[in-house]
Amino acid sequence: MPELRKDPVIGRWVIISTERGRRPSDFVHIREQKRGGFCPFCPGNEDKTPPEIFAIRPPDSPPDTPGWTLRVVPNKYPALRVEGELNRRGEGIYDMMNGVGAHEVIIETPDHQKTLGDLDTTGILETLKVFRERILDLRKDTRLKYVMIFKNHGAEAGASLEHSHSQLIATPIIPKTVIEEMEGAGKYYGFKERCIYCDIIRQELRDGIRLVYEEEQFIAIEPFAPRFPFETWILPKQHASHFENSSDDVLRHLALTLKVVLQKINLALQDPPYNFVLHTSPMQEGPLDHYHWHIEFMPKLTRIAGFEWGTGFYINPTSPEDAAKYLGEIVV
Repeated sequence: MPELRKDPVIGRWVIISTERGRRPSDFVHIREQKRGGFCPFCPGNEDKTPPEIFAIRPPDSPPDTPGWTLRVVPNKYPALRVEGELNRRGEGIYDMMNGVGAHEVIIETPDHQKTLGDLDTTGILETLKVFRERILDLRKDTRLKYVMIFKNHGAEAGASLEHSHSQLIATPIIPKTVIEEMEGAGKYYGFKERCIYCDIIRQELRDGIRLVYEEEQFIAIEPFAPRFPFETWILPKQHASHFENSSDDVLRHLALTLKVVLQKINLALQDPPYNFVLHTSPMQEGPLDHYHWHIEFMPKLTRIAGFEWGTGFYINPTSPEDAAKYLGEIVV
């Protein structure tokens, strides 16, 4: 029998329709082959990107030259630009402002063949530290209200270049999805005086049926009402509202957790295309008792079609309990 499940944070309903016949083992993906050819992110092609904003490289290595292990550059075709004023204005009932913000690319490795999951824990840790430092730098600009960090892995997930990279977009407004999460978490806190994400962590640790991985400071779970098969959340056990305030030690534990999750997903599904998104609090706000930063990881295994677009419902043919059991049995 299909089930309707309600996301406890934002109230979104999903349909878990296991009768559609997609068991976890049915989602094994044909591994996408690297096409090769010219790549602007490879060493030796630094002049084909905008000048780097930041890089990890030897002290005697000049900017925009080979020798780096990680590079951050402005997106060559930015969604938003850092120059200019907001110039908020209206046209009748319509509101608009200039496209002020920031759009950066984090090139995670000089090796064209490696994915984020292929990096060792140190390489993932360096990437996470750069995420933190870029947010801390951008929040000095009070025009900017939110920084979204995300990764598109694979063409089906929206990656236009196959060389492993993440992206950062800073916006002068708080995105609607973030507002919905914060409002849902705020209502729960107002009623129970507890963070809903902290309660989710406690319940998932107690129940164990949607737990994918646990370590000292983080857990990885299949959420109760997942939109997609193998949707996985990574949450810090200790309450924290802002990712960018994380210590080096916290990021070290996160790197280990992210490495394990990526390995499990890659082994289970043969390196599927995926998106991951860092959900954190608006950077101009102080610590929040009701919101809890986390990472949402979404393999691209099904397609969104007319029903989803028309209703806002998602149809997921695999239960999170089955997905968690399957991933939990993967040894890495």
